Amino acid sequence: MHFAHPSILWGLLLIIPLTVWYVLRLRKGHASISVSTTSAFANLPRSPKQYLRHLLFILRMATIACLIVVMARPQLRDSWRTTSTEGTDIVLAMDVSSSMLARDFEPDRFGAAKDVAAKFISGRESDNIGIVIFAGESLTGVPMTVDRQQLLQYLQNLNMNMLEDGTAIGDGIATALNRLKEGKAKSKSIILLTDGSNNTGVVAPITAAEVAKELGVKIYTIGIGTNGNAPFPTRTLTGRIEFVPQPVVIDEPTLKTIAESTGGKYFRATGNKVLQEVFQEIDALEKTQMDVRHFSHTEDNYIFWGWLAFGFFVLELLLRYTVLRSIP
Repeated sequence: MHFAHPSILWGLLLIIPLTVWYVLRLRKGHASISVSTTSAFANLPRSPKQYLRHLLFILRMATIACLIVVMARPQLRDSWRTTSTEGTDIVLAMDVSSSMLARDFEPDRFGAAKDVAAKFISGRESDNIGIVIFAGESLTGVPMTVDRQQLLQYLQNLNMNMLEDGTAIGDGIATALNRLKEGKAKSKSIILLTDGSNNTGVVAPITAAEVAKELGVKIYTIGIGTNGNAPFPTRTLTGRIEFVPQPVVIDEPTLKTIAESTGGKYFRATGNKVLQEVFQEIDALEKTQMDVRHFSHTEDNYIFWGWLAFGFFVLELLLRYTVLRSIP
């Protein structure tokens, strides 16, 4: 137990002089008579009241002590404690081009990526995480934050057709770097997930990777898509969406170069299970020690002592005017 005003507890020392005063007063406060001998009274039994009469003083001192404790404000004290934990700055750069609706994953690439990303975010409690989406252009979905609910809510509401179609990998990396460059974490990384090759945008992927290397940002690249053919969405002349088998084309050489040049790693995810394993491996790789300060709430805890003081006081009054009543 802690106290808001611990210096007030010095008031408990008042009980010492009060006790001394009580003892001295007790010795002088009785009537006396001189007799030649007290042998005739030596074997008389002592009344319990002779001992209980001191209980009134004890109860009074207990009341005073409890009131002093109340004034010192006992608390369940709020405090900061620093622990060493693992944390880093991470940006998830996700491809939201129309090809992410291909159904070689369950329910499709886009749905599988959102599900795995949500599990990854939920498990990184000490990290600053941001989300960037890209297609024909790039956009910051969520700036760097430790608010898991905000990140998960954004992923849940994320849908296709938010950006012009295409695959601007370089722009996606550049936007992610803008989110990371002001961060103070020692370890910074980008997890780039795409199912195609760069075919639009302002910044070339290799150029973006060189900038990332200069900034000390690692890039983990994930090529998502099965080997061979996959059912891709295709709009017919009538406007209807049909899924037609087409070859899966991922620019793996570029994704490997991006990863290796920045100290990251390239992964190929060919199915839901493999994609989960990729994120688990990245989760294990992206660990760094950092100090985290934890706050614990403060709450006053004087009610018990207040009731205790009240109880002692009432008990003293009852005894003083009943069982231990003194007659003048």
